[in-house]
Amino acid sequence: MNGTKLQSKIYIGYGKAAKRIGFDYQQFRAASASNPLSSTALQTLPASFTTNFSYSAPNKYGQATWLGLFDARTFEPGDFLVGRQGTFFIAAMQDTLPIYCVQTNRVVSVLRVGMDAGVGLGGWAGDTPASEAVLMQGWPASVLQGTKGETNDAKLPGDVKTPWWAILMPVWPGIVLRTSDIIRDELGRKYVISSAELTDMGWRITAMQAQV
Repeated sequence: MNGTKLQSKIYIGYGKAAKRIGFDYQQFRAASASNPLSSTALQTLPASFTTNFSYSAPNKYGQATWLGLFDARTFEPGDFLVGRQGTFFIAAMQDTLPIYCVQTNRVVSVLRVGMDAGVGLGGWAGDTPASEAVLMQGWPASVLQGTKGETNDAKLPGDVKTPWWAILMPVWPGIVLRTSDIIRDELGRKYVISSAELTDMGWRITAMQAQV
């Protein structure tokens, strides 16, 4: 017995358990930086998701992560599973440890701003939709409320704080997200990235919602 054989046996065991308690999910793998779920599914297999392997506690508000129970021998971090409970991406497959998954609730595109030069004597530039270059398009992501809001500069009596959001999404090779990059979702919301942490489990992003 070695680590490779042990890992394979663990995943086979997960698969056997999923056949008894899981539901059918389709596996997808991104082929480009655009629309990773538009490709043909790699396979359909039983899978189950839980907060602990005793199945004794439900998930909670503000919690995007789950433990995945399925035969992961043909999976890679960043793959997607789509089925009964929605869309998940595989965040981590750490040696001999449970499979760490993120449940998504939004479909987002990431854009980089190219400033339009002003016309006339004023030396200014601005962000317009026409000047936004698409980096990643149509990616399932977790977008959950952050822990704070931002008071705007006007501070009028009727003003509300601008919300902050915590965003988790897979990486795509060669694309590095930056502060001030733009994220747009299918609801029409616009977010401005404040910080983007590249981890071995994908992107962990803090973003401020922009008024549109």
